[in-house]
Amino acid sequence: MSASGGTKAIVAALVANLAIAVAKFVAFIFSGSSSMLAESVHSVADSGNQGLLLVGGKRAQRRATPQHPFGYGRERYIYAFLVSIVLFSVGGMFALYEGYEKIKHPHELTNWYWPVGVLVFAIIAESFSFRTAIKESNALRGQRSWKEFIRHSKAPELPVVLLEDLGALVGLILALGGVGMALATGDSVWDGIGTLCIGVLLILIALVLAVETKSLLLGEAAGVEETRKIEAAVVDGDTVTRIIHMRTLHIGPEELLVAAKIAVRHDDTATEIASAIDAAESRIRDAVPIARMIYLEPDIYSETEAAKGAGPEGTPGGPTPHDTAH
Repeated sequence: MSASGGTKAIVAALVANLAIAVAKFVAFIFSGSSSMLAESVHSVADSGNQGLLLVGGKRAQRRATPQHPFGYGRERYIYAFLVSIVLFSVGGMFALYEGYEKIKHPHELTNWYWPVGVLVFAIIAESFSFRTAIKESNALRGQRSWKEFIRHSKAPELPVVLLEDLGALVGLILALGGVGMALATGDSVWDGIGTLCIGVLLILIALVLAVETKSLLLGEAAGVEETRKIEAAVVDGDTVTRIIHMRTLHIGPEELLVAAKIAVRHDDTATEIASAIDAAESRIRDAVPIARMIYLEPDIYSETEAAKGAGPEGTPGGPTPHDTAH
């Protein structure tokens, strides 16, 4: 992920949500709309989430230490997971509670033009934020569908902002629908129903984010394209004749660990093998720049040795596990 692109999308969403949160709170005070209160809390939660993403990105830049020799790249995953927890608890559960209370104890909306005006303003502001997130994501998405981009992206920030902005837009439409129906029918229960719908929406988005970031926290292999590039770069057909087995692991969105046992010729000298390993490491870094940590072990190829390190496909010397769905 482009760090500048991800940061730009986060900042755009943060500014929009802070402005919208203030406007929604004012509208709630004047109208008493539960949808507006739920949306206010939603915007506050989103603002806090964007703050968490910025903090995570900053902390992930710390240098490696003896206690954490692989660095702090995964802090970005941890903070993205915290976002899903905040969205579930502060956003979703609060909206469900507020919607239930409004249906159980309905009261008439007052100064209806406040919530309607603020919701229209918020939809416009969120649309600009969503547009920025889409623009920054398109630079990285390539030919992948949006579903594939969200499921397979190793950098969590843009998928999180995309889902948050999408949820915010849909939530605003639900809130506007609830307020509109309450005004049209004179029954404020509709405002509570709109609030319940917002809560369900936020919980669903939070669950999706939790599943995706959990997979990143557990550790994912390189994507299919990167794996093929690494495999092609390792073997030169001269000194390195094949890959016996290989493993890759993302230790951060832009940091990849590569560990492989490679086959060399039985009559090569130690000097020739050392030179071959250095050359293979250089080729890997040229092919996949995010391969920051590379460990290559030379060996003489045999079917028995290859079977010991077979991949999950069960084939001797099988390829690195591909980028499975989160």
